[in-house]
Amino acid sequence: MSDSKRKSQGSDNKRKKKYRSDGTPIWGKRHIDGPGVWVSCVKGKEKQTIGEIYEIFESISSDIWPHQDSADHSSSDEATADAELSLEDQIAKEVSAMKRPRAENTAKQRFVNCQTNTPCVVFISCKPPVDPVELVVKYIKNVQETGVTRTRYVHRLVPVSGTCVANLPEIQALCKKVLTDFLDKHPNTKFKYKIELRVRNHTTIPRPTLIQNIAACVPEGHVVDLENPEIFILVEVFKSICGVSVVEGYYQLHKFNVAEIAKRNDQASESRLHSPPAKEQIP
Repeated sequence: MSDSKRKSQGSDNKRKKKYRSDGTPIWGKRHIDGPGVWVSCVKGKEKQTIGEIYEIFESISSDIWPHQDSADHSSSDEATADAELSLEDQIAKEVSAMKRPRAENTAKQRFVNCQTNTPCVVFISCKPPVDPVELVVKYIKNVQETGVTRTRYVHRLVPVSGTCVANLPEIQALCKKVLTDFLDKHPNTKFKYKIELRVRNHTTIPRPTLIQNIAACVPEGHVVDLENPEIFILVEVFKSICGVSVVEGYYQLHKFNVAEIAKRNDQASESRLHSPPAKEQIP
């Protein structure tokens, strides 16, 4: 067989589509992979934003999903074993450990920055057991209650429970999965819902077509309510990637807009500071 034929057959095999058990196709590998959180930020401050978000997310996730203490037990066992080693063997073990910290630390990371190659846009991938929706809601409520954002550059956060390639079969498959995961936690409950669709740098699928196909994924019994929805289906389409999540209280949480919440808190504080003192009432 000639080299050209081998190359042709090899490329054909690479182009073959893979399919899920329900028959929907699985498309190519993506650089942005969820679950995760979209972060919009100040232009030119993307690197600083990533550092801020890492610190915030690590702090909150450690409270919600504490690290298992198995590592502590294993470290004590290792210390006992090390005491039995000779000095030369202990030095050799330490040198060996110094050569592999980066790989081990990466494996333990709960949050990974995914390159978006776009100003003002950051995507942080979340690893289990982190739930991006619970994580972001917890942070936003903390900001509302305390008035402390712990960030200088973040504008808005959008959690996504999963991501896919932005084509209709993949989007519908993802929407059905995310909706099923949410509704299974609320059996026998019928919700009023609204689709919050945001499209950026994407012109392939028209907006009305996207909304129509997303709505078709909602099980019967749940009704659209644009004025007083109980749940929101958040759909973020960015270039060739789509992210989906289901959230409650989206408007009460100011659409996860950190900058807007901070501005409101500052205005409230300023108003209290300059308000005239209450007059004493003479009995």
